[in-house]
Amino acid sequence: MACLSCNELKKKEDHHIIEVQKTAIAPTLDGKVTENCWERAIWHPLDQNWLGEAYTFEDFNGRYKLCWGPEALYILMEVTDDILYDRHKDPLKLWWDDDCVEVFVDEDNSGGLHQYSHNAFAYHIALDGNVVDLAPDRDPHLYNDHIQSARHTEDDVSIWEIALKLHDDSYIEGSKQTPKRLIEGKKIGFALAYCDNDGSKERENFIGSVFVPGEDKNQGWINADIFGTLILKE
Repeated sequence: MACLSCNELKKKEDHHIIEVQKTAIAPTLDGKVTENCWERAIWHPLDQNWLGEAYTFEDFNGRYKLCWGPEALYILMEVTDDILYDRHKDPLKLWWDDDCVEVFVDEDNSGGLHQYSHNAFAYHIALDGNVVDLAPDRDPHLYNDHIQSARHTEDDVSIWEIALKLHDDSYIEGSKQTPKRLIEGKKIGFALAYCDNDGSKERENFIGSVFVPGEDKNQGWINADIFGTLILKE
């Protein structure tokens, strides 16, 4: 008898639940907080140190807001980071060691392993806007058609606006698949993180949005069970 997948054997336990309100008008992606949808949305902290030594408030602090429409999930992220560092110009080389935003998404909130599958995605958004994740062939690929983003930086504060189109586990690299439409009541596995590097060979901190139990907190790129749960509301 063939073995059932982890997802079939064990249902993800919802945690870090956030209700996300619908917007009638999609935000303009310009890195500026001008839309009514952002005025209505509430801030959520980005304050869980998944990797690295303790950091100061001046070195890094972050928070984010969410809203949704039929076409996409929208993310507003405010990051205070005293140094923006982009050492690796090739987007497919050591992308996690540069400053970048990481968006973890599990379209059907099923949880389970996803390191080399599209059961879930771990999108890394570089400072130049390129989006990379590992694919089932175990190589990194660009997913610039899955995410659009804009970043506006003044002094040490960066505002990111992100539009995320959701794909399920049937996604195949190089295909022209239609993203999933979002509807009221849908549950989505979700976490957000930031890789912070102030000039070192490797990133110095990895700061996430959800608490991860245990010693090894760098689990999001492997296990979607650690993702929180978004519930889409009208």
